[in-house]
Amino acid sequence: MNNEKHVKKIQALENEHRHTHFPASTLLKLLPITNNSTILDLGAGTGYVTLPAAKETSGNVYALDRDLNILTYLEQSVVEQQVTNITTLEADFKAIPLQDQHVDIVIASISLHEIKPLSSALDEAFRVLKRGGMIQVIEIEATEKSRGPRVSSKDMSAALEEAGFVISQTLFPDLTIANEPVYIHLATRP
Repeated sequence: MNNEKHVKKIQALENEHRHTHFPASTLLKLLPITNNSTILDLGAGTGYVTLPAAKETSGNVYALDRDLNILTYLEQSVVEQQVTNITTLEADFKAIPLQDQHVDIVIASISLHEIKPLSSALDEAFRVLKRGGMIQVIEIEATEKSRGPRVSSKDMSAALEEAGFVISQTLFPDLTIANEPVYIHLATRP
């Protein structure tokens, strides 16, 4: 990635509107994070969820992304903020480099819509999640006005169930990203 594209991607991910109108703390409050929870952030980007999650637990927080440049940026933020429990993973969602049943919580924030087929990423998330663990999926709802790839809440629900998850809650918060509605699925691995 050339430097200009890299800078633009970081600016888009570090959008102030996102941090003030859709703070990661709101998402984390929905999760059963304990002092020793192990967390996987799928599509970690610049650490929007990863950094706050790491401050909620002393357990390992894995920041997985396919973009090495973005992970390098995140690693700089980790050093600057003196966070010691984050491990970055440059990898594909379809081949998560973690052992079976290794994490307590998986978070996928505005990232699964890019994965084809979706089932391959959800199967991997299921594999690495401990029994009784939770996955949180945050996505932009598919509508007739959608720009770019989207997965409807109904289709995501069906895909989660097909992967073996049991949905415990679906939320439609009163917020938008890029003027498009958002949904949140919370599901567990039985």
